[in-house]
Amino acid sequence: MSTSTVEPVALQYRFFAAHVVRARQVGASLIRVTLGGAELVDFAGGGRDQSVSLFLPHPGQDTPVVPVERGDDWFGAWRALPPEVRAVMRSYTIREHRPEAGEVDIDFVGHGGTGPASRWASLAGFGDRVLLLGPAVHDNRSVCFRPPDDTDLVVLVADETALPATAGILAWLPAGARVRAWIEVPDAADITELPTEAAAEIRWIVRGSTPPGSDLLVSALRAARLPAGKPYAWIAGESGAVRALRRHLVGERGIDRRRVTFAGYWRRGLSEEDLRAEALAGATA
Repeated sequence: MSTSTVEPVALQYRFFAAHVVRARQVGASLIRVTLGGAELVDFAGGGRDQSVSLFLPHPGQDTPVVPVERGDDWFGAWRALPPEVRAVMRSYTIREHRPEAGEVDIDFVGHGGTGPASRWASLAGFGDRVLLLGPAVHDNRSVCFRPPDDTDLVVLVADETALPATAGILAWLPAGARVRAWIEVPDAADITELPTEAAAEIRWIVRGSTPPGSDLLVSALRAARLPAGKPYAWIAGESGAVRALRRHLVGERGIDRRRVTFAGYWRRGLSEEDLRAEALAGATA
């Protein structure tokens, strides 16, 4: 089930101009926005938990503002633009990719209109323009779900922000693959069918009034019996919860840390701008 990246990183990604084709509410908590455009015919999604950078306009702008020159230092040039002018940048996983139609679906978690991306999605209408920084090759490093060839049990643990990626993973897994999955969602109306040919047992955990990023997933996983075998685990969601889940799997279950992929999609109390600034400060310290 594993794959390897062969293209240089600089050749793996490009910018794609796109526009909103349609938007609709999915369950109680998600807004699904379909993006299309002629350039997306060349979007080379790798499936699974394929992630992209999405650039959105500010209110009053017709199109997202990004540097004209988009070479290797596009990020530095983007940061140099005034914050109130430069495009809002957010990271998302692809919910579904239809290459023959030149379309991708992205699910946004609704926050009651708070936050620039949630607010944009709640108002998205046909023709609204965006930019995607996404894969130009199918085998790219933004696909993180890479089980070793000897894997005989896949463990998936996610909250609603990682539900699109979880759906992509389940759709990609081969027939008969053993899967145990735990998915936390805010509302029972968020429980949805996740098509897969894998032999998947999925447990939905409805959070209700419990604050997001709690220990619900850790408690559920700790109480579970996992089949014997050579597991590979993929964990995504709130950063603190993800760290606790990884500690449980590695420290308490004894799973080789090299067989646990984990991703903090968000952190309580911090915006994505805060997280990027923190990461940049750490890289330059």
